[in-house]
Amino acid sequence: MMQDFDSSGLIDLAAKHFRVVIFDRPGFGHSDRPRNVVWTPDAQAELIKQALTKLNVSNANVLGHSWGASVAVALALKYPDMTRGLVLASGFYYPTARPDVIAMGAPSLPVVGDLLSHTLSPLISRAIWPLMMKKIFGPQSVPKKFEGFPKEMALRPSQIRASAAESALMIPDAFLFRNQYADLKMPIVIIVGEQDRLIDIDTQSARLHSEIPQSRLHRVAGNGHMIQQTATDEVMSAILKVAGRPSKLEAAE
Repeated sequence: MMQDFDSSGLIDLAAKHFRVVIFDRPGFGHSDRPRNVVWTPDAQAELIKQALTKLNVSNANVLGHSWGASVAVALALKYPDMTRGLVLASGFYYPTARPDVIAMGAPSLPVVGDLLSHTLSPLISRAIWPLMMKKIFGPQSVPKKFEGFPKEMALRPSQIRASAAESALMIPDAFLFRNQYADLKMPIVIIVGEQDRLIDIDTQSARLHSEIPQSRLHRVAGNGHMIQQTATDEVMSAILKVAGRPSKLEAAE
């Protein structure tokens, strides 16, 4: 949801250079998640395209983080003329064995999932919240600026169910996309924390970089999955790079 970026300070940095549009993806933040749709990256990309059209945005640089990186890729594949450039941060792009994903997807199951989302899952999520934060932020500590993140919104039943549904879709969607990445022709910066504890960056981001000739891979040392929070300036530099503006990444390369 948008607070992932708002609390990081990235929105304020980007707004110095660009018009910035941020979305709560379906089921997150203040967005609904109707159950008559399977909210694949492609379905979410279609929704975002419609929203951008209503906002008179016809050509955008698109940033996607984690699962949102798959949505950004789907948007670029489906609407390449609308997507000027991509910044893909901490994404999952290729199907690999993930036993944790199977467990995380339980609250998305019919009937049983609703029961879990309104009973055990919120309690368990609150109990393990510090461990989850340690994993996704590690090796960095959780920054003080993240204190403004609306934890209770993230742990409400509807968002737990949305997260679970996306966990269940993660591997199948990566399987569908795995052979399409070379079709992306716009400027792309792939940015990752070198010590990501959630996603193997060598089998994911590094492999993606090898399959997209015009892409640039920026590995941020000493950082993990939440690089928009712990390496905000580097992510901003990636945005500037994709947009053809001078950035710190020029010096790093």
